[in-house]
Amino acid sequence: MPDYQKMYYILCDGASRALDVLPGQPEEAARVLQKALDEAEEKYIDTSGDDAE
Repeated sequence: MPDYQKMYYILCDGASRALDVLPGQPEEAARVLQKALDEAEEKYIDTSGDDAE
């Protein structure tokens, strides 16, 4: 079963860190958000097949 709690944490943490740097470093904020999205997606893919077993 996908670990939605972990994915939520990953995305919220990424959003928080991105907001911290957004005013002075918008490119870095975008990078942080993209990294969080990629990590959450990877977590979903890694755990989404667990319920089929």
